[in-house]
Amino acid sequence: MPNTPTPPAPRQRLLDAAADLFYRQGIGAVGVDLVSKTAGVSKRTLYQQFGSKDRLIAESLDAHGDAVLGMYIPAEDPGESARQQILDVFDALGRWTAAETFRGCPFVNTATELADPAHPARLIARDYKLRLRDYFARQAERGQADDPQRVADELTVVFDGAIVQAVMGTVRHPDAARTAVRALLDAHGIP
Repeated sequence: MPNTPTPPAPRQRLLDAAADLFYRQGIGAVGVDLVSKTAGVSKRTLYQQFGSKDRLIAESLDAHGDAVLGMYIPAEDPGESARQQILDVFDALGRWTAAETFRGCPFVNTATELADPAHPARLIARDYKLRLRDYFARQAERGQADDPQRVADELTVVFDGAIVQAVMGTVRHPDAARTAVRALLDAHGIP
């Protein structure tokens, strides 16, 4: 008898459906009815699992946050230069923003859509963005920058700016972010 894969539990289906729908359509445009229907579970099950849409938003973002970071933050490789590790992030960003399914950064989208700065999902989004910033700071320190924290801030601004420009469709040169990053790294003396 062949092994039939076990379908994901209702909670996981809800997390997956919510993350996908919130990303593609926006948090405000997606109700719990649509999430429940897409996940193939009752609205009652959704509320039993999460209690509220707000908690579902936060938990679905957190459940998929590592996968999002994994799309553009490479594994830290001590054999590769700090400069190249940083450039690898922007190469991955270029591939991500060129994808037909790209609709911005889910962390920025969440923070933008939710007005309350204390909303649990905004706090989760902030934590994931800080993980990217921390990655940049570690690489800048490895690259012996005088002020790794400033470099991290500047790289994060370029990263998020590139995302916004990709969403807006205003970039005429797809390598603009990478070119800006190379100039920034040169200015900070990161070989």
